Amino acid sequence: MPKAPVYFFSHGGPDVQYNTTHPVYPVLQAIGKEITQKVKPAAVVVFSAHWQAEPNEIHLNNAEDTDLIYDFYGFPPEFYKATFPSKGSPSLASHIQSLLARAGIQARGLKRGLDHGVFSGFNVAFPPDSNPLTCPLVQVSLFNSEDPDAHYRLGQAVAPLRESGVVIIGTGMTVHNLRDLRRSWGNPTPLPYAVSFDNALKEAVEGDAAGRQARMAAVTKRPDARQAHPWMDHLMPVYVAAGAAGEDKGVQTWTLHEGSFAWAQYRFGDVPE
Repeated sequence: MPKAPVYFFSHGGPDVQYNTTHPVYPVLQAIGKEITQKVKPAAVVVFSAHWQAEPNEIHLNNAEDTDLIYDFYGFPPEFYKATFPSKGSPSLASHIQSLLARAGIQARGLKRGLDHGVFSGFNVAFPPDSNPLTCPLVQVSLFNSEDPDAHYRLGQAVAPLRESGVVIIGTGMTVHNLRDLRRSWGNPTPLPYAVSFDNALKEAVEGDAAGRQARMAAVTKRPDARQAHPWMDHLMPVYVAAGAAGEDKGVQTWTLHEGSFAWAQYRFGDVPE
């Protein structure tokens, strides 16, 4: 069995599943179809920007039945009625915990709902009525830190899952500044750092795999990094994805610079023909 590819979704906010005219909507739909129809995963393991556990500990959802967490406020009432059908896998969660322990990463299982970093974008990529995700879905946390190397190593620890057909997905945003979004509300003209940081991340990801970890770590030290990410929770999932990729090439499959956001999508590894 060939290794499953790894993905990073820029997922936007909880409105992404309702905003069908946004340019990212058909992009996420196409990626979802690629995963279900070409890759055909045995399971999906997802790392969301919206679950940071502890500075030195990872948490993972080991429940079979999982509800949703509406971890946002100030949106229309229908946003709090969103659903996303999924089934967890206690056995897969236990295996992930073993892989983390083998890598020296402290981890513990618990029951937790899927946050909007998962269900909002997944409702676009994997709409239940037309392209359902029928395999088990297990969410794993990030560290509660901005350490790019720790998150890269987290991805390396779970990389063996790919050999059994498990697709690893990180979800966040390649540029995410809510403070500036409030200041520039309604103006899609990209702020300079949205372009410069997104382009720098692309260059770091797409270079040779041997130097990728160091290049990506350097991106977090750029002068525009704090503008692009006042807190780097939305950036760290791409480091998990890159770590899980091993020696496989990473490519930016699409991006959009919009105000204080950048919406880059990444894939690492090959898609079956």
